[in-house]
Amino acid sequence: MRVTDLTLTTFKWRSPQWRTGTNVFGKPVNLGIVTITTDEGLEGHSFLGSSRQGADEFTKQLIDYLKPIVVGADPTDTGALWEKMWKLRRNVTPRPIGSVDVALWDLAGKIANMPIFRMLGACRTQVPAYASSAYIETPEGYGEEVLKFKDMGWKAYKAHPHGVEKEDIEICKAMRKAVGDDYILMLDASWRYPYEAATRIGRAIEELGFYWYEDPLIEEDMTSYEKLREKLDIPIMATEYAPGGLYGMAPWVMHRATDILRGDVAICGGITPLIRLCHMADAFRMKCEIHHGGNSLLNAANLHVTMAVPNCEFYEVFPCSGANKYGLVEDIEVDSNGMVTIPEKPGLGYEIDWDLVEKDKVEVIK
Repeated sequence: MRVTDLTLTTFKWRSPQWRTGTNVFGKPVNLGIVTITTDEGLEGHSFLGSSRQGADEFTKQLIDYLKPIVVGADPTDTGALWEKMWKLRRNVTPRPIGSVDVALWDLAGKIANMPIFRMLGACRTQVPAYASSAYIETPEGYGEEVLKFKDMGWKAYKAHPHGVEKEDIEICKAMRKAVGDDYILMLDASWRYPYEAATRIGRAIEELGFYWYEDPLIEEDMTSYEKLREKLDIPIMATEYAPGGLYGMAPWVMHRATDILRGDVAICGGITPLIRLCHMADAFRMKCEIHHGGNSLLNAANLHVTMAVPNCEFYEVFPCSGANKYGLVEDIEVDSNGMVTIPEKPGLGYEIDWDLVEKDKVEVIK
């Protein structure tokens, strides 16, 4: 079997605007469908783009650089093809590489008639979800939202606060007051604090019993992360956007700059490097908590990796309002027990809403 074509179909995605701190999402964009076709008529798919950055920004990288690598290849050579794509990273960013890799895995699952997580080595079929907030104006608003999700049965809640030291501490206090001492709470600072403030906030949320402290410092500042980790007992999670992708993570482990690694198929560049990252973390008895994917089909790819490793504890729903859901007939949902269940269908296991795509289609790029 050989790949005969790779195309990008773009269609309109309009979602309400929302934000986390200074990051604004939800502008009208064109979401892309990467389709890889074989000489036996099978197809693999993934989405390219997010509600903040449409597929149009990656078209040249996808068609001019990645398509020539894939067309004519055996589609099940996912490892070899990813290595070839990753060597082009000076000209190609991880997101188009990741979308091609996910489409190849979707295709491989259909060829094997297996869901991807079973091809990777299934560890489970359910995982607890946590609600990941957008920006909320007041501490009381965060408290009200976390209580709502607790009452809905969700297992944990993570705040994206204001990025201002005193305000963020008040937000964390309001959350803890709303749900009591036993509920799991996390803080994601999104690289907003200087070292001194990060230390003070870390100590405050330690006293409040928070579960982890995510991205308090700018992503490349490994030295300050080392110092911060020495001063705090709360687990620190970094590396979401740390330079180097998969191959940049080893120094973070060796320098003991983080307690928990972080990755997803969009930022790491696909399922292939993400599963390797999770396995590397597991070899050091570390967790690798998987980030959201920026769109529905990449979230599905993240879910498959989550089910195939023992060291990712949660599935992130970001934002918990559901604004990242678009383009599928049925999306990933959290049940009344706060759990997400993986489908057993071949490949990614989620059906694209082709009627919606056809209605809002912009173009097919070859």
